[in-house]
Amino acid sequence: MSMHSDISTSMGIERPCDPLSLPALTLAYLGDTVYDLYVRTTLAETLRLPMRALHLEAAKHVCAAGQAAAYRRIADALSEEEQAAFRRGRNAHSGTVPKHADVRDYRVATGLEALLGHLYLLGRDERIGALMRLALTLTNDLEKEPER
Repeated sequence: MSMHSDISTSMGIERPCDPLSLPALTLAYLGDTVYDLYVRTTLAETLRLPMRALHLEAAKHVCAAGQAAAYRRIADALSEEEQAAFRRGRNAHSGTVPKHADVRDYRVATGLEALLGHLYLLGRDERIGALMRLALTLTNDLEKEPER
C-alpha cells in the first residue's frame, strides 16, 4: 500500500483521485509537503542538532532556490509522463511570488512540487524515493561538520 492509499483509507476517502483531474497548483500543494517530509526526515535522522538549527538547515532546502537546484539534479532521469507533470506545475501561475524568490526558481520549484504531488496521488512511493535520493544532496552536504 502507498502512503496516499493509507491516508485515504484511514480518512474514509473511497475513490482514488486522478492527478490529471486536479489543478496543477493543488498538485504542488501536496508535493510541497512530500518534499518537506523527505528533507525533514533526512535531517532529523542524520543530524543531531537543536531544533532551531534543524529548522534553519531545512529552510535552505525547502525554498524556491533549493527546490530548483534539486530539480536540476533529477531532470535527466524523468520519464515523459513525469516531465509533463513538471511542466504543468512550472507553467501554472499562482499570481504571487515570494519576495525573496527568483521568479524562475519559484516556477521550477512549483513544477517539482507538482511532479511530486502527481506521483504521490498515483501511489508511486518507490519512484518518489528514487527521485528524492537524486534530488537531495543532503547526505553529502551533511558529511561536513555543521557550524554551531
